Amino acid sequence: MSDRTQAHVYVSGRVQGVFYRATTRETASERGVDGWVRNLDDGRVEAVFEGPEEAVEAMVEWCHEGSPQARVDDVEVSYGDPEGHDGFEVRW
Repeated sequence: MSDRTQAHVYVSGRVQGVFYRATTRETASERGVDGWVRNLDDGRVEAVFEGPEEAVEAMVEWCHEGSPQARVDDVEVSYGDPEGHDGFEVRW
């Protein structure tokens, strides 16, 4: 499916301990986006979004806001080919 894409994002700011991962999972699932999200040891959140281009782009935009308690300072994003993720999970 050529209309599917992947975005790999790193989100920095106050994004751990503020329900960022859980809210990301809920939002991605609502939008039909597959992939995963996890906390990194350096305080950032890393996520991979796969799905229709418009839905993936909407998730990238959403990352700039995040959960209500979050404070996002920066979002780094790179795009690539989907790897075939099925569903959306929080990784540890």
